[in-house]
Amino acid sequence: MSRSRDRGTEFTRQFEGPQTLDGLLDLAGSPCDTPEVLTRMREARAKGRTHSDVIPTLFPEEPRFPSPELARRLYQNLLGLWDLVEEGGAIRLEDEGPRAPRPKKERRVAPAPFHPGEPSSEFVEAAWRYLEDDEKARTRLLHAFENRQDGLLGALDAAGLTDEGYGVARHLLFELHAMLELGCPPGPGFVDPAALEKDSDAPPVPVSLQAYADEALFEAEQDEEQPLSPEELERLRPLVRRGLAALWQARKGR
Repeated sequence: MSRSRDRGTEFTRQFEGPQTLDGLLDLAGSPCDTPEVLTRMREARAKGRTHSDVIPTLFPEEPRFPSPELARRLYQNLLGLWDLVEEGGAIRLEDEGPRAPRPKKERRVAPAPFHPGEPSSEFVEAAWRYLEDDEKARTRLLHAFENRQDGLLGALDAAGLTDEGYGVARHLLFELHAMLELGCPPGPGFVDPAALEKDSDAPPVPVSLQAYADEALFEAEQDEEQPLSPEELERLRPLVRRGLAALWQARKGR
């Protein structure tokens, strides 16, 4: 999901010290610490490369932050450290004086269940962020999805999608399954694989869940690296729509 950028604070390139940078790197999901970053920057500088060649290599996945302010602060520190490397002087990695408090990583909690009602857009947003941020919870919910919906996954595998299309559909149906498990414990029961073959006469699904699915498919179409073709999307949309409807009807707590 897209996020607006905070443009109200001035950006100042400044290295605040290793403890601060270590904390910011950890928040963003980087396995590197300040000495490792400094080594990479010096090697890149010696080869005539720029900071834009180095910084992306610090993150195995897209960095994530609790707030735009912490994102800005990380890049201020990284670019400030790069400026010091370019100047060629000595860089102290020992903090002097009292240590500044290390940025705290906020622990995101699961959203409150929506049962017996329907999920709001706020619930869907909170559930999406929870799945993104809590690796243990995501793994637990993924195992529940795979174990409970193996028949649905088999039908999806037999639908003749490309690898990219199958990956998008599988991940999206997992997210929807997880949202229902979080919001309506104990979540959806077993879904008949035949549900993917045709639309049912069941009541419509909540607008918030359908909107989330539609946005995810739109983003898959616009993906810069592996965009889905219009033809693949035409095959994917009814499968996702039917899968969502079947999951909604299969929730155990309804």
